[in-house]
Amino acid sequence: MKAFETTAHYFHRAADQIELSDNIRRLLLTPKREVQVQVAIERDNGEIATYIGYRVQHDDSRGPMKGGLRYHPDVDIDEVRSLAALMTWKTAVVDLPYGGAKGGVNVDPRSLSAREMEMVTRKFIDGIHDLIGPDIDIPAPDMGTNDKVMAWVMNQYNKYHGFSPAVVTGKPVEMHGLPGREEATGRGVGIMAYKLLGRLHRKPQQTRVALQGFGNVGSHAAKILHEMECKVVAVSDLSGGYYCAEGLNIPHVLRYALEHRGQLAGYREAEHISNEELLALDVDLLIPAALGGVITAANAEKVRAPVIIEAANAPIDHEADDMLHHAGVVVLPDILANAGGVTASYFEWVQNRQHYRWSLDRVRQELEHVLTAAFEKVWELAAQRKVSLRMAAYMLGIGRVGRATVLGGII
Repeated sequence: MKAFETTAHYFHRAADQIELSDNIRRLLLTPKREVQVQVAIERDNGEIATYIGYRVQHDDSRGPMKGGLRYHPDVDIDEVRSLAALMTWKTAVVDLPYGGAKGGVNVDPRSLSAREMEMVTRKFIDGIHDLIGPDIDIPAPDMGTNDKVMAWVMNQYNKYHGFSPAVVTGKPVEMHGLPGREEATGRGVGIMAYKLLGRLHRKPQQTRVALQGFGNVGSHAAKILHEMECKVVAVSDLSGGYYCAEGLNIPHVLRYALEHRGQLAGYREAEHISNEELLALDVDLLIPAALGGVITAANAEKVRAPVIIEAANAPIDHEADDMLHHAGVVVLPDILANAGGVTASYFEWVQNRQHYRWSLDRVRQELEHVLTAAFEKVWELAAQRKVSLRMAAYMLGIGRVGRATVLGGII
């Protein structure tokens, strides 16, 4: 099943629960606009390289559209369309005044020099600058992009439209960015873990955690979980997993990654295991924080963790999700679990519009307030309707978007 088909599968199951009409279903699932642009650059060796860039603007019934910009060789229109729809439900679940969008360029950023990355970004914005804006569509970092790329986005947009820092979020703090934005998604995962463990009557000190993925989200989540006194026994990246039954020294792991360009390869203070073995560890909490589709029908039965938090986008496919649900595994879905990033992006956008910056303490306090309120809404709805947390999150998000669409009028 393709990415958008999976998104539609969950959408229809939730729509059945809230008795959404066929007409409204078609309206809510159909993207508002899909754009494909040519991104051609001259590479450092003099060759001309041509990439394809996409921007899908899914829904704007609740406000301007919001969504990340990813650079990855597997980016295609189906993936971007699916992620744009997920952003619509995600912003609605945490009750932000946004709709959903997503963008990407099918390029491997590791194959590009810094100059080539900048050229790809500027040429992509040349192709879509008239379709984005602070009140239209606000990009943000995603896989393969970072705060530096967002600074280029803002600078290129400003060449056409004048000074407008609110056109993009996730910028460097020195370029009108938000203190705490980089940590926000991982911190949000930690906040959600604390709330979920409390609801399940589990103490953090007695919770063994395995984290698949040690990039921006996974590393910050590991730091927060360690501060909560959870025992993080395994982490991983492309080089494989690193396991210690007594608990990893997370500050030491973080220092090692920082000293080795974000990589864990060669880390010798833990047993080296595969990413597949990490997913099957006997732990209390499993957090997939890397790519999507890592837990499938083929390996779902090997998962022994009774609780899973989806820090990545769609790390569990729909067949595996059903298997885990029937096995009694509690899954906190991605559209809630990793919403810390878009929530902090909202804070950045608000401050850019007001030309006023919050302190880091206030950012963290506001982040916890918004995410806690969203978690409690989803938990209560799941208990009331006797559905999974995933279904409850979709029901809440789709219901809010549906009401906004009807109230705003179809014509």
